[in-house]
Amino acid sequence: MKRRERTRQLIELGGLVTKAGLVELIDDDRAAILGILIEAAAKLRATDGADHEQLVAIWRRRGRRAFGEDNVGSR
Repeated sequence: MKRRERTRQLIELGGLVTKAGLVELIDDDRAAILGILIEAAAKLRATDGADHEQLVAIWRRRGRRAFGEDNVGSR
């Protein structure tokens, strides 16, 4: 991945953390934000097959609804 593409990706991912409300909810505690993301990854690792796909589908629907609230498309 080229540097410019990676920079854009990182900025967009940071925007998602902000859009989710985590920055305000935990007063920009970056260790806590990382902990939340690690917890989500652990949850995904602990599921397999249909359960894994169902969990991702639930999170995807929530994300799409959040994008729709601001009339912003998902990638």
